Amino acid sequence: MEAPHSSPAAEPAAGAPHDTVTVTLAVESPEQMQALGRRISGVLRPGDLVMLTGELGAGKTTLTRGLGEGLGVRGAVTSPTFVIARVHPPLGGGPALVHVDAYRLGGGLDEMEDLDLDVSLPDSVVVVEWGDGKVEELSDDRLHVLIDRAVGDTDDERRAVTLVGFGARWTGLRTESWAPWDTAGL
Repeated sequence: MEAPHSSPAAEPAAGAPHDTVTVTLAVESPEQMQALGRRISGVLRPGDLVMLTGELGAGKTTLTRGLGEGLGVRGAVTSPTFVIARVHPPLGGGPALVHVDAYRLGGGLDEMEDLDLDVSLPDSVVVVEWGDGKVEELSDDRLHVLIDRAVGDTDDERRAVTLVGFGARWTGLRTESWAPWDTAGL
């Protein structure tokens, strides 16, 4: 993985907080994607909402598997596509991981309310795949992870991962915090 570089903060959506932090990383393999998840878990705490965006097969579940390893949760982290949500309790004193796949859910927060994510959020790390336009209202503070195939790259495993932290929770986590995340660090 290449050293991160800061890019201008993404333009917040209407009503979104104006304080954002954006960092883009190059990920070379599924193993590095999982390692990135373990690294990100080191800055997560109960109450954090993480939204994952990327096409099918981009690496969202692989990243979440790394988050689960880093958080030390019970159970294999697999795609919750057919069950919609899985709760992975902590093995130790850390937070539970609530892993949601909102791909099949249509409407915004209305359908998400049945999952009671607002109840789980204060004590857990909630990770939502395909959550754009569906879960933003759960928290003004959220980490949005966008996973794209590297532009112009023929290697199917390379990804550009952009981390966008919205809200006060993430403003203290500047580019320097992510700087040690290079190939040697993973």
